[in-house]
Parts: sequence; structure tokens; C-alpha cells
Amino acid sequence: MDLRKIKKLIDLLEESNLAELEIKEGEEVVRLSRVPKGSVAVAAPVYQQAPVAAAPAPAAAVAAPAAPAADALPAGHVVKAPMVGTFYAASTPGAPAFATVGQQVKAGETLGIIEAMKMFNQIEADVAGTVVAVLVENGQPVEFDEPMFVIA
Repeated sequence: MDLRKIKKLIDLLEESNLAELEIKEGEEVVRLSRVPKGSVAVAAPVYQQAPVAAAPAPAAAVAAPAAPAADALPAGHVVKAPMVGTFYAASTPGAPAFATVGQQVKAGETLGIIEAMKMFNQIEADVAGTVVAVLVENGQPVEFDEPMFVIA
């Protein structure tokens, strides 16, 4: 398949409301995907989880309930998970977290990333204020509508 055909396919995908397009021509296959707004297409970084038995602190955290009850949350605006996936507090292992307790954030500022099906989706603050609580751990699986942050 020549480059002109591929460029035409890209134009066709951009003009339509399709999310994905796959064309097979003989043994050649071209697959084009559109990244939804608010998502970030990034090469999948390798995250390694520290062994749980090595530190007693994570073992105590496992005993705590995964999602605190709504009445147990601090006062403020609760940012909930918009999808099921794995939460990452930073863009790469070892990088500083996007949001920490006590940090001032603006509306639209990135609080974390949820990886779902190899897509990295930025979780943004919907209000400006101070991060009062971070309710999820780095590398932790999250459920849809699970409270993740509290902003006051």
C-alpha cells in the first residue's frame, strides 16, 4: 500500500466519526485509531511493583477497605474514577506525583493517570482548590466511580 493511500485513509478517519479503521489489501494491513479527547497515547512504560512482604506498611494498607464509605471522606469536592483501570500517580516510575496532599491545583490540571486497555487517560481536576486527600495508591486498580481525590 503506498503512502498516498495511507494519507487518504487518515483524512477519511479525521472527517468521519469513526474511532478505528482497518484496511486489508492482500497481505498488507493498515490499522488507524483515533485517540479520544482527554486521553494520551503513550508508549506503555514498565511499572514494577515492590514486593509486599518486604515492607510491613503495605500489609497494613491491604487490611483497610479499598473504597472508603462516602461519609468517611473529608469535606470537599470528590474526584471519582471515570473508568476501570490502573491508577498511576506519576507519568513514569520515580517521577514526582502529579498531585499530593496540600498541593494547590487548578481546574483542568492533571491529578493522575488511569491506564485502561493500554491507553493512558489523564484524570483532571474539575475544580480549583487544595488537594485534601489522595484516596488511591500508585499502581492500584480502580473501579468506575471510585473516589480518588478530595479537593477543598
